[in-house]
Amino acid sequence: MKKLVLLLLIVPMVGFAQGEQRYADGSTSDQNGNTFEWINYGTQDWSIQNAEVVTYRDGTPIPQVTVAIEWSNLTTGAWCYVDNDPEKGKLYNWYAAAGIHDAASYSDATLRKVFAPEGWRVPLEQDWDYLRDYLISNGFNFDGTTTENKIAKSMAAKTGWAQGDEIGDPGVDQTLNNSSGFNAMPSDDRNEYGGFSNAALPGSSYARFHS
Repeated sequence: MKKLVLLLLIVPMVGFAQGEQRYADGSTSDQNGNTFEWINYGTQDWSIQNAEVVTYRDGTPIPQVTVAIEWSNLTTGAWCYVDNDPEKGKLYNWYAAAGIHDAASYSDATLRKVFAPEGWRVPLEQDWDYLRDYLISNGFNFDGTTTENKIAKSMAAKTGWAQGDEIGDPGVDQTLNNSSGFNAMPSDDRNEYGGFSNAALPGSSYARFHS
């Protein structure tokens, strides 16, 4: 199958025991000079830190929007801090991830910008499907099985989750989380009214893959 992203770097495959703790395989920088770590899963590399960019790949600015009503009326890309607090991570709207930066690019996909750094892309649905299947088949279900989808704990960070009461919930004994190294943090969401609400969502991520 034709690869959608051509990498300049071919990452060697490294053997590991099923379900063991994974750590970063390397680090690189985005278009704004921010360094982020990545980890390899089979034929894919994934960033394991939230995106921090304030421009698209070509340097076109992604505006920061703090006012709720302005955010709710957007039809182009924007970012904000969670709760408008610079001590917290960035949130991006769908338009930013899609590269919609002005009225023309809203209706013409050929005019859209690229959000992810060089060599990377915003994950597609099939990327998430591959990652899910890879983790399941390599023993990262919380119970060590290799069937069904029970990978929430292995993908979730070790802190920040609401207390849970069901086996396999990331909020139950968080010290056992993140064996996959993916480090998904619970985050806020900015709803259709521009307000912030709690949601267990991973932050913005990048993916790339190789032969």
